[in-house]
Order: sequence, then structure tokens, then C-alpha cells
Amino acid sequence: MPGPLAGLRILDLTTVQMGPWCTRIVADLGAEVIKVESPEGDSSRYAAHARHRGMSGGFQHNARGKRSIALDLKKPEARAALDRLIATADVLICNFPPPVRDKLKLAYDDVKKVNPKLIYASLTGYGEAGPDRDRPGFDATAYFARSGLLDAQRYEGGPPGVPGPAQGDRATAMALVSSILMALIHRMKTGEGSWVGTSLLGNGLWSCGVIAQAALVGAYLAPRPPPERPRSALGNIYRTSDDRWLQLTIVRTDKLWAPLCEAMEMPHLVDDPRFAAEAERRSNSAALAKIMSETFAKKPYEHWRKALAAKEVTFGVISRPSDVPDDEQAVACGAVVPTEIADMPRTLANPIRLSFAEQKVAKPAPALGQHSEEILRVAGMSAREVAALKESGAIR
Repeated sequence: MPGPLAGLRILDLTTVQMGPWCTRIVADLGAEVIKVESPEGDSSRYAAHARHRGMSGGFQHNARGKRSIALDLKKPEARAALDRLIATADVLICNFPPPVRDKLKLAYDDVKKVNPKLIYASLTGYGEAGPDRDRPGFDATAYFARSGLLDAQRYEGGPPGVPGPAQGDRATAMALVSSILMALIHRMKTGEGSWVGTSLLGNGLWSCGVIAQAALVGAYLAPRPPPERPRSALGNIYRTSDDRWLQLTIVRTDKLWAPLCEAMEMPHLVDDPRFAAEAERRSNSAALAKIMSETFAKKPYEHWRKALAAKEVTFGVISRPSDVPDDEQAVACGAVVPTEIADMPRTLANPIRLSFAEQKVAKPAPALGQHSEEILRVAGMSAREVAALKESGAIR
């Protein structure tokens, strides 16, 4: 069954993680995605952990389902060839900083002259306006650091938290996917092309919304206290005897306090005056956390998984990345899926689920410039024109 975006042509002028992740999702949904690369190729092709045809595993993950054309956009003839592609495209996605867009004449005002019905989607670190609009941004600097998320993740007295790679990129990519879909609906209704965009900073602030909104009305949330003296011992982390960590997130504390005590085989705590009600449990949270920490440390995770689940206590294991390959639930829910890539037999699926369309099986990412001639011929260029571009070095 064709995906819901089948028949749409997307020009992908993005690099590294945030943009390619967005275009990979629309490719998964059936769109034809043409990845426009420089003659040197997207730098993420050559990142560490190369696994297949000299490409990194991350690039395989982000570029699957796309076709590649290599254009040297510094050459006028290559820029003219790109216009031929723009004229046939439905969407152009770009994450060049504004000064680079202007230099290459790839701003929205430039390309809409070529194709007035084009949807132009841009990704930036800090937004399209303001004193920092021209600064390059990465998820660590713009999404996490500038938004306050890193500070919000630290324990009292400790350094800011350090994010894993590309977490903010992926969240921001999903926001751009949503923007593109809304622009497509707008075009269906009006016939008009449009500009849409999002930024790492804007998405980081959105993710940090509970704390950032409090700051906007003058409130201040102090850094979280360490696990040994939490605000609530029932919303805390605990270590098991086999060096796993549990996250308790018990919101309905009065309802689940007794079941928790039963799961811990400590029924005497239910009526202990220090912990009998929520106010007392909070005022004595350090003492309760000490008791719970010692209790959970006596037995392995599997014991606690069964005991807490039997009493319907809200908890989660803090998984390690190395647990993902053996996570049966991740496979069952469709988050981990098989591929047709020899050296990467399984991959992560995008998180969108549709009753009317199946997930596409991942095929290998394209070699650099693998489809250059084919793409240009489909755009209406003659064999002689393509050969001239190749001879001049405008395409690879």
C-alpha cells in the first residue's frame, strides 16, 4: 500500500541530524526524497562506526529511502540545475544558516519565484529573527543549553546535565514534519505555497515548558535535591542488587502507598506516623528514601518488576542503550523493525503509526551522487546538458 505522502517530491538540502531525520520520516510516509549533497557529501556519511559501504550507521539510519544527487552549488550551472529540480518539487527542506541561504540565493523569496506553489521548510538553531539568528546551533547548544533544559536536569550543587547525541535534533525534526503537513493542507485548500519553519531553541523551550513558563510569571523552581533527600520518596530513583535502577513515579500516593509497602514486604510502614499521609511522607522524605533505598538494594530488578507490577505500582526500569536489542516490547510495538540492509539488519522506526498505511521496510542509504543523472533527466534535462554539468564538475 502506498504511503500517505506518495506522489510528493521533497528536495532535502539538509545535513547532519535534524534535517535528515525530518526528511527520513516523510520518506517513510511515501514521499520521493531527493537528497542534495555537495561533491564531498554530507559530513554525517563519514562519522564514526562505519558499517556498510563506507557509511556510518547513523547515516544509514537517516538517509534510507532517499535518492542522492551531488551538486556543487558554488557553480552557477549547478545552481541553475537545482532550479530545474525546484520547479518540479512540492517541498524544499533546508537547514543552512540564513547567511548561507542568502549567499546561495536559496532563501524563500528566491525559490518561490521559481515555484510559487513550493512549500519551503527551514530549520535553524535560534530562529529566523533576532540578534542570534545567524549563529549556527546544535542541539546541545541551542535546544538543551540555551533553553534551560541542561540546568533543569541537574541535581542541587551539581553540574548541568549532559544530553545524549541528537536528542533535541529528533524532537525538532518532528515539529518540522508537523509544519510541513499543515502547509500541505493549506495548499490543498488555497493552492498557495508557503514558508514554514522551526528552531532548536523554540523546541527546547517547549520541552522545558513547565519550568520556562514558571519563569515567565516570576516563579523559580530550585534545582532538584539529590536522590537521598528527594522532594518525594515516591517520585525517585532506586538501585537494585543487580545494579539496575528503578524510577518510581507514584502520582496517586494515598491510593498506592499501601500497595507499595506490600510490594516491598514492609506492611508496618503503612501506618508509621512518619509516613501515614502525603504531608508526612514529604516532610520525612529523606528518612523514607533511606528505607526504600536499602530495601530495593537487597533484591534484583526482576524481583521488583514482578512485585511492583503485581500491586499495580507505577514504575519503570531505567534501561541502558545496550538493552534495546533484547527489548521485546520495543519490537512488539513496532519501534524496532527489520531492514533490507545487510550490515544493519534492524533499525529504529519513526514513531508515527497509521491504521491506513504500513511502515516501509528500510533499504540501504544511497551512495553519494548515485542518482544524479537520473534525477536531472527526470527534471527535463537532456543527456547533453547532464554530460556538460558532469564535465564542468557541477555534478558528481
